[in-house]
Amino acid sequence: MTDTAPSPLLNAPGAVATASGRTAWHYGGPLKEQRTAMDPSEGVLFDRSDRDIISVTGPQRLEWLHSLTTQHLTSLKPHQGTETLVLSPTGRVEHHANVYDDGATVWLDTEPGRGEALLKYLELMRFRTEVDIRDASGEWALMTYVGKDTGEHPDGDDFARGPVLQPVPVAKFAAKDLLAVPTAVHPGVALPHTGWLRRTDALRRPTFDQLVPRDGIANALEEDEPAPLAGTWAYDALRVAAQLPAFGVDTDEKTVPHEVPHWLAAAVHLDKGCYRGQETVAKVHHLGQPPRRLVMLHLDGTDEHPPAPGTPVTSDGKEVGRIGTAVQHYELGQIALAMVKRSVAADTDARLIAGDQAARL
Repeated sequence: MTDTAPSPLLNAPGAVATASGRTAWHYGGPLKEQRTAMDPSEGVLFDRSDRDIISVTGPQRLEWLHSLTTQHLTSLKPHQGTETLVLSPTGRVEHHANVYDDGATVWLDTEPGRGEALLKYLELMRFRTEVDIRDASGEWALMTYVGKDTGEHPDGDDFARGPVLQPVPVAKFAAKDLLAVPTAVHPGVALPHTGWLRRTDALRRPTFDQLVPRDGIANALEEDEPAPLAGTWAYDALRVAAQLPAFGVDTDEKTVPHEVPHWLAAAVHLDKGCYRGQETVAKVHHLGQPPRRLVMLHLDGTDEHPPAPGTPVTSDGKEVGRIGTAVQHYELGQIALAMVKRSVAADTDARLIAGDQAARL
């Protein structure tokens, strides 16, 4: 993927860069940034320009992606988005992407550093399909606004209402229980000049992803009334509180979709045509239980620094899971996403240790 330059928003007052040096960890007040984002009368702008962007064009783009992934994409309409997964033959999650179709191009955005592997996979699976796959990270960037919604949108009610999710059906469900459309539909609109706006409400507030030209990122500081900027610390804290996983951080090479409640609800269609890994998805849903589950932990905060990703979670001296993202939340204190054994996830009284700290589900 394109090795993009550091975001120009690192020049904003108070900006402290992340370890990668591409975006801001915070702008001087990470807890205040979280609080402002969750205030119904306020809003913040997250610079997520480090995400990898892939564009897919051609008349068969949706049918082709539909055949490769877990989501029902043939019914995705122009200016709608969703989420999808690519699985291994044994049903393990190999890739996650947010999806948006603007009527001519499908845009896929994925975690920083994960785009190259996804791009290679798509190129290998193209065969003679009429699609063009391109790394668009050097030209386009993703920004996310969280906050109040005016309700004044060119496409009216659908965008104002927000995402539509189908309920996850019970085991051995009837086909009529699940519509032949994406299980999560994120409404969107084209922006007046270029790019698009997609509403996800991912952080349990009105949440809007915006695709902008990379050379236009700095415009966020030049607006008449720019939204306050917030860094990755604040975004991750709100993401963990919403139990929204980061692929490759909160998951590993053994993860199956049923272990991640958000993905099962938003990125997997349980009644669509064949795709790689479908047998595992169907078997787990209808006949079994996933071996693990992604949960949120409250940590006791005795250690000033949240535990690093990969820190073991133990119960009675035995390892029962691992920490993914851990962060200081403005209201909840230290919280973390952790992948733990199914038996532990079902025990709300389990006494857990994460690193040197006591933890509770």
